[in-house]
Amino acid sequence: MLELFIIIPLSFTIPTIFTWLVFEKAGRKGWETLIPFYNLWVFNKIIQKPIWWFLLLFFPFINVFVYMLMLVELVKGFEKNKLHEQFFAVVVPFIYFPILGLKSEEKFITADKRKKFEKGFVREWVDAIVFAVVAATIIRTFLLEAYTIPTSSMEKSLLVGDYLFVSKIAYGPKIPNTPISFPFVHHTMPLTESTKSYLEWINLPFFRFPGFGNVERYDAVVFNYPEGDTVSTRYQSNRSYYVLKKEYGRNRLWTDKRNFGEIIYRPVDKRENYIKRCIGMPGDSIKIVNRQVYINGDASNNPAGMQFQYWVYTDGSSINPRILDKLNITEYSRMAQPGLFMFVLTEEAKAELNKLPIVKKIEPFNEAEGDWDEGIFPQDSRYKWNRDNYGPIYIPQKGVPIEINENVLPLYERLITVYEGNSLDIKDGKIFINGKAVNSFTQKYNYYWMMGDNRHNSADSRFWGFVPEDHIVGKAEFVWLSLDPNKSLFTGKIRWNKVFSLVK
Repeated sequence: MLELFIIIPLSFTIPTIFTWLVFEKAGRKGWETLIPFYNLWVFNKIIQKPIWWFLLLFFPFINVFVYMLMLVELVKGFEKNKLHEQFFAVVVPFIYFPILGLKSEEKFITADKRKKFEKGFVREWVDAIVFAVVAATIIRTFLLEAYTIPTSSMEKSLLVGDYLFVSKIAYGPKIPNTPISFPFVHHTMPLTESTKSYLEWINLPFFRFPGFGNVERYDAVVFNYPEGDTVSTRYQSNRSYYVLKKEYGRNRLWTDKRNFGEIIYRPVDKRENYIKRCIGMPGDSIKIVNRQVYINGDASNNPAGMQFQYWVYTDGSSINPRILDKLNITEYSRMAQPGLFMFVLTEEAKAELNKLPIVKKIEPFNEAEGDWDEGIFPQDSRYKWNRDNYGPIYIPQKGVPIEINENVLPLYERLITVYEGNSLDIKDGKIFINGKAVNSFTQKYNYYWMMGDNRHNSADSRFWGFVPEDHIVGKAEFVWLSLDPNKSLFTGKIRWNKVFSLVK
């Protein structure tokens, strides 16, 4: 975390260097722009702001906003008060300030001597809106972002209708891959189906600032959907493009716009946000036996609200909805067979339901070992796994080589090509990465294994594999509001017991 107080203020040296001639016009020495931290002190003296402006430059991410304000104050010294002039000073200081410095007619006037600029009504409102948008964007990008739980994949830990805050600073905020985008919109412009909300001609490489810590086992983590690089605009990320391609074929997917819409690519930071629990860490080996997860051979700790599907047999009667509401059972369906129901239950709810006189028996809805689910990662017949019996699978660790052969290639092919950007070919039984024959691969990222607490209703790593570290967005910290979508305002819509509760 200490690096945050050094790296970001240090980075302000770069745009400050371009104010060399401006410093000289303000009565200072040009070489003062070259000395880290000292140049910011001089900068603050030139614009005649109190010392706390300088001190705020050492508060992570607030300093970005403060430095923008300092650039605006500096350009005001040349009586550049129009909105577009101040915009250029902030966005392209490396062009704008050298031009001001080179023009002999441009004179610097200190704040105590320049004429007061009177803003009109419209300009006051424009400035206020710009200030709010910039401040909110910095907070959303680097500190906190609001998030809504759209599906039941994390029940009962997180419920549909939970509104929570995700800490970007917990693991360190990422620099956006696409820094120029429409404010407060994720990837698609409002009222459109496929118009991108971002510009792609600036695409920055992955960089993460230091945070308060690292991803830890059992954290509730928000991340960019790994298979969200290519999507059908009709299905978005509700159905994986790769699953659709396998089912319908690539040609139909790309030509049948009526049923699939456009097929588009999205950079990492513009892929859908998912939230799951981190089960596997880099270097771990994961195996699932009859629903129980094992980590490096030891049974993992199961979340308190973990759920599975069960067959519930009754004497033919339905279970009173009030009882289901009391037991917080929200997912169930009635089968065609009389007295047969499918329920999604926690262990506690299962035990209570089993006490009811009308319930005859409850059986887990398990998929047996050896029954291959073709939708399970890596979708290869050599790995006949399913959601309840899976693995073992090794989670790659940064800098630690993994053995590569044709048998394990289905597990790591996407990692090598898509996530880490290498070419991969197989010729005469040999594997070539970037044109070189190899029998091992050393990855540049750490990888994680994510699973939902609602184990039978969660599209997670069992279906699409590893989550690279550059896809990690932040940590779910606390729920600030929880609304039950199945209830009205007068029948308990607000879940008061979850309001301002920490995410566990």
